[in-house]
Amino acid sequence: MSSFEEKSIFQKNFEDDSIFDLALRPQKWEDFIGQEKIKENLKILLEAAKKRKEVPEHILFYGPAGLGKTTLSYLIAKELSQPIRITSGPTIEKMADLASILSSLNPGEILFIDEIHRLNKNIEEVLYPAMENRVLNLVVGKGVTAKVIQIKLSPFTLVGATTRFALLSSPLRSRFGAIFRLDFYENEEIEKIIERSSLLLKIEIEEEGKKFLARVSRGIPRIANRLLKRVRDYAQVNNSEKITKEIIRKTLELIEIDEVGLEAADRKILEVLIKKFNGGPVGIKTIAAAVNEEKETIEEIYEPFLMRLGFLERTPKGRMVTPAAYKHLGIKEKNLKIF
Repeated sequence: MSSFEEKSIFQKNFEDDSIFDLALRPQKWEDFIGQEKIKENLKILLEAAKKRKEVPEHILFYGPAGLGKTTLSYLIAKELSQPIRITSGPTIEKMADLASILSSLNPGEILFIDEIHRLNKNIEEVLYPAMENRVLNLVVGKGVTAKVIQIKLSPFTLVGATTRFALLSSPLRSRFGAIFRLDFYENEEIEKIIERSSLLLKIEIEEEGKKFLARVSRGIPRIANRLLKRVRDYAQVNNSEKITKEIIRKTLELIEIDEVGLEAADRKILEVLIKKFNGGPVGIKTIAAAVNEEKETIEEIYEPFLMRLGFLERTPKGRMVTPAAYKHLGIKEKNLKIF
């Protein structure tokens, strides 16, 4: 467990978040804002497959959490008028689990595997012939009496999603016919998402407030929607029928998010680097130990945003805090190293 007093907005498990996210999830391509190149390529891929009366090639989405990988998978299924089967890498514990899923797929069905990088390597080997030749190779018996039974599978499309593209094995990556990288959203795109979500939530948000909320959402739609819900709660409790910039500011103060989107955890990392290590350079493992957080969490969640803001820099010797971070935190740069 992290030593941070407050968990990140990424790590909090709100009881109604799954219902909330489902309600705001786009139900058609026109409602999915952003990732325009990916949408354009997907539409061509799917339309071509429909014209050939074939199932589309296997598709892989990768990129940070909360950018729409799962939503795009649902839209693919809807475009093809096919059901979608949802699972994740960690839940497939045995070869028999995957074999059961694959053998029960109907023709044309979509199989979505989230966190596909966490599949056991032995289980992956069952997936290779299934993806490539639509066959399931099962070993029956042991030792000299063992034999391989081959089961033909219905045509299906596997859609994989991962936040750790580098952890995917080369054989698995090569079996995807289309690979797309989702990137962070621009503020203007997040504003449109907030506007759409506020309409669905039936609460008005001022233009200035919309821009402010977009700016602190880290370029991630999921974060924008969750913050919007917190702001809506604050507004309703305080009998306000409209979300203003001031209401957003007060809400963010309560959940310890500042005016550029830094959370308590982000500030903790910067402060530890400055106060304990004179601003760096410091290795990522040392930082993780100093803040009592997993190295992967810092690399995947906190570090990219700090670098995008220009508050943190990677150097050959390690991570270093920039002058902009000192200024933002209100800390004097008397011991700041030049790099």
